[in-house]
Amino acid sequence: MAYFTTSDGKRLYYEDTGTGHPLLCLAGLTRNCRDFSFLAPHMSDLRMIAMDYRGRGKSDFDANYMNYNILREGQDAVELLDQLGLKKVTLLGTSRGGLVAMALAASHPDRLAGVILNDVGPVIEPGGIAKIMDYVGNPPSSQSYDEAAQVLHAMMAPQFPGIAQDVWKQQVEHQYIQTGTGLELRYDPALRQALIEQAAITPAPDLWPLFDALSTIPTGVIRGANSDLLSAATVQMMHAHHPELISTEVPGRGHVPFLNEPQSLDLIRKILDAK
Repeated sequence: MAYFTTSDGKRLYYEDTGTGHPLLCLAGLTRNCRDFSFLAPHMSDLRMIAMDYRGRGKSDFDANYMNYNILREGQDAVELLDQLGLKKVTLLGTSRGGLVAMALAASHPDRLAGVILNDVGPVIEPGGIAKIMDYVGNPPSSQSYDEAAQVLHAMMAPQFPGIAQDVWKQQVEHQYIQTGTGLELRYDPALRQALIEQAAITPAPDLWPLFDALSTIPTGVIRGANSDLLSAATVQMMHAHHPELISTEVPGRGHVPFLNEPQSLDLIRKILDAK
């Protein structure tokens, strides 16, 4: 557990555990270091580094919420690597983290030994975006972790059949803070306004040039078979753009796989071995 200060004065939280080849883990849009808690027991031979983006988890909120963007978050990640004296890492990006990884492939390819994209690519399905906007920035209506876990379980069951209730309880504990008056978000609610205003200022960018920047970097993509954000057709197009790309599909998972599945672990190891 540690903090570093960014070039614009924000104090960001990160975790740095283990020894060996460094694996930098970047979380989903509203998530934090806990995004990788299911993976961590399988990576004990690595140096595993996870960062809370600004405005998420234990990191400082940014009064200028427009700084909640992929380019700034990528810069923060590079500044963390500089702080740690790491010239090159393998980057595992879940959802938003994968978009940051693609941006870094364009701006700092020399820092990437390999990239693993967890259920994200250069085409984001509208249905997945709509689902995210349904919840981002909105306080939970549940009053307790148990209640929130029941709600999440019911909502996610079609995409994640057979997942035990205690797993969903772990998820809500990662996402929310229990207070005397109910649950609160573990991120800045202004993230929602940032997304709305950024979308109003500029149309959705073409992400293919960012993905194409991965062409010389060992890259893998994990797709949940039931994902509503990354389609199988997009993965096919990704292979056409990046002939050396490796991919896997995880049955019984939507957006996003937990990363402890055999298919996920096998792909992660393949990219690590290709470094």
